Amino acid sequence: MQRVDVAIVGGGPAGSAAAHAAATRGGDALVMEKGVPRADRDRLGPDSTDAAGILDYWVDIMGIHPDEFPDGVLQDHLDRAEFIGPTESCTLRSTGIESSYDRFGYTMHRARFDDFLRDRAEAAGAEYRVKASVKDVETDLSAGVDGDEPRHVLSLGSGEDVGADFLVLADGPQRTVTNRVLDRLLPDGAKASERLASVTNNHIAYQEYRKFPEEVYDEVDGAIKFWWGVMPGHTAYPWVFPNADRVCRVGLTMPIGMDLDDVDDREQYALIREDDERIPSGKEYVRRILEREWGDEYDIEEDFPLIEDAGKTKGTETYPISSTKPIESPVGAGVCVTGGAMGATSAFHEGGDHVAVRTGAIAGELAAAGDVSSYNDRWHDAIGDEVLRNVAMAELCRDYGPDDWDDAFRIGRKMLASEKGYRMFEQKFGAGWGATKLLLRYQWIKWQHRDGRYVQLTEDEYAY
Repeated sequence: MQRVDVAIVGGGPAGSAAAHAAATRGGDALVMEKGVPRADRDRLGPDSTDAAGILDYWVDIMGIHPDEFPDGVLQDHLDRAEFIGPTESCTLRSTGIESSYDRFGYTMHRARFDDFLRDRAEAAGAEYRVKASVKDVETDLSAGVDGDEPRHVLSLGSGEDVGADFLVLADGPQRTVTNRVLDRLLPDGAKASERLASVTNNHIAYQEYRKFPEEVYDEVDGAIKFWWGVMPGHTAYPWVFPNADRVCRVGLTMPIGMDLDDVDDREQYALIREDDERIPSGKEYVRRILEREWGDEYDIEEDFPLIEDAGKTKGTETYPISSTKPIESPVGAGVCVTGGAMGATSAFHEGGDHVAVRTGAIAGELAAAGDVSSYNDRWHDAIGDEVLRNVAMAELCRDYGPDDWDDAFRIGRKMLASEKGYRMFEQKFGAGWGATKLLLRYQWIKWQHRDGRYVQLTEDEYAY
């Protein structure tokens, strides 16, 4: 049986960051990645999807500057985010948060980003095993670090076993391995697999790679565009993100398993048709947003062709996004849950790579030092403000309908006129009654989730 200091399940941003941090500090780190092919890459790597992009202060959270990237990772520099409601809109040109990165942000090629992180980790001495599917994990709580027997034994699909003193779970929002491990560490029949089930805790996302006409690409270049209040569902929205060479990612996120019959005032949503009998597919939603925005001047299928050699499969990608509310890890068992597996991704704005890299790096650093007991405290300190902001924003708009989004963007324009970016939620009350109500509600939600109350599974719930 192979024996390592740190076994890492998953080779995405969190897993690769953990491997790099552990190997850099002298730890013997092994990454196990089941691996999938993609149409737009030569290597076999994780089941990754291009991210929306990285905002300026996310660069500091992640700890990796884009100047470090090889060619092809960075796709487009960003200078704004456009939030578009049914009739009103609001443009964000600064996050308002101090950053060492001097642009608004950038979009990137996620698969190449994963390859960059893997190369960096392997250069530091980490080992990767691709096509290595982890079928089970047995944890011996009586085994001590550096003892004769490993604390964790991972059973691989090949029939091999791997022993490790520390386990970093980075298997993404579906939590295939994470749920199995956590189920055994919760007492009295409690099951993480039920509490963190994908159908209740995740959103589903779909996107296509389309080549835009030159005039339209010039219009969207430098912007990440979000449409709110045009499709039903909490934190459900279409988007356009510019890539290189006039290619854009057009996609959407929405809750899993939504029933159209449960939607109030369905006629108010611009992307719902009167004859719809169910929630449209992701493909249909993409066609409808393109038709709505540019169909009067262009033939969508002819002028916005699908780039079939991009993405996971023929220019398309479908993937889950984990809950905005994260979980704490059973550090007493030598286990750190990171990135999408811990639920740190925000379904509110589909941002997750920066927190994945940061949490993975913390886990790898502590595991290499032989003590992960401070992991939960460390990640709260590192990304707690970001998580709290995302949770508060998502809760703020939980019951919004189309008219509410228009009101929010109308108010937002006034607030942004005097205070840029997210800092507008910290300004003094002086932008009218509508702004005052919005500010009060946001601050009340933040107060309710203070001191780490945004987590959905706490460390003290585990039994060792």
